[in-house]
Amino acid sequence: MTVDAVALGGPTVAVDGPAPVAAPGAQRFWFAILLLAIAIGAGGAMRIVFSPLAEAAKLDMGLTDSQLGLVQGIAVALPIALLSIPLGWMTDHTRRVRILLAMVVLWTAGTLMTGFVDGFWMLFAARTLAGLGAGCALPVCISLAADLCAPEKRGRAMMYISLGNVAGAAVAFGVGGGLLGAFTRSDPAIAGLAPWREVHLVFGLFSAALILPMLLLREPVRREVSTAGSAIGPAARALWARRRFLGPLFVGQISVVMADSAAGVWAAPVLIRHYHQSPEQFSAIMGLILLTCGVAGAAIGGFVADWGQKRPMRGGVMIGAVVASAIGIPAALFPIMPSLAGFFPAIALLLLCGTVTGLVAAVAITVLVPNEFRGLCLGAFMVIGALFGLGLAPQLVTEGSRLLGGEGHLNQALAITGVAASILSFIAFWLSMRAAPRSATEV
Repeated sequence: MTVDAVALGGPTVAVDGPAPVAAPGAQRFWFAILLLAIAIGAGGAMRIVFSPLAEAAKLDMGLTDSQLGLVQGIAVALPIALLSIPLGWMTDHTRRVRILLAMVVLWTAGTLMTGFVDGFWMLFAARTLAGLGAGCALPVCISLAADLCAPEKRGRAMMYISLGNVAGAAVAFGVGGGLLGAFTRSDPAIAGLAPWREVHLVFGLFSAALILPMLLLREPVRREVSTAGSAIGPAARALWARRRFLGPLFVGQISVVMADSAAGVWAAPVLIRHYHQSPEQFSAIMGLILLTCGVAGAAIGGFVADWGQKRPMRGGVMIGAVVASAIGIPAALFPIMPSLAGFFPAIALLLLCGTVTGLVAAVAITVLVPNEFRGLCLGAFMVIGALFGLGLAPQLVTEGSRLLGGEGHLNQALAITGVAASILSFIAFWLSMRAAPRSATEV
């Protein structure tokens, strides 16, 4: 059985090109969306699973906070930044399903390699592979999902992609932390292998089993193609012409990524050091928070994005991002809450708002940027987002804690970083909404 993006004999949807494109049948549409959601979820789990295990890896390998930040920040950010633009161009002009399959192989190899690393630089390389595959798969999946449905239904399509992403994060924390506790209490399956390494092997083998289902995905027909050119130069000029909208949009979403990335990297160490919790104690509740807030955030984001498109105002699709980013400002104070009763609700609210803004921003790009430029646009976002959101944010926290007096001030540095990033995102989203075009063809 294969997943064909165009169901013969199905209804047609008008596009900007010379001919309408047949809409996929419901069964094939949902199966394709399910595969994309599973792919994004698996990639997210492989990238994030190291976070709840970071303290165990630190003790086992003798790492410092700065090295932990590099492994979860720069190791992921630098290769994504270097490859996102060419991969974005390839997403616009080549078979996207092949790119996605290559990314699945990369993150699987990186996760399995993590279980056997010997030294900081080998760990750095392994996490680079896992992060590169997971990070670069996201714009590919967004582009594929956008071509599986009409523009007015893309908010809901992006919602399911987002659900896959948050499910992967929830599995990474919930299952990863639970397995760490179980392996700690039992004899190692491979002699001399630390429990945190065994967890990575389990996740890597699970990811390897998902490669075969990915072969069922077929390339969909592209929609809303306004020009036939394939050179990067004209595409870059087209995006530059939309800079008053895209510039603030990038700044806003990258700021959200900074706050969420810092929280994802350092939440577990803060819980261990400042709230005296073990991974086994907090993994279930963190997994539940990631799942429920991700589901709720995706549902809210998809709804408000589609609702906003119907508003007669300019940039209506961005309303949800503006409101969510404002709510995220006080929520970023979660690391300095006096007790767990404040910590967990606050981080849940921050992650909820981050999911909403991320989905709204993705929908805005699929609706307000022409099809043949979307991959490059998302690739450019990945470059900047990787460098500043994934790469810089964890290091800002470690540098902040150093300036405040050392690793014992990690929670305060995390709160300062999160609040500053959240304020910047609110301002940027508001400016982007004011400058948004009314359609993908308007400059």
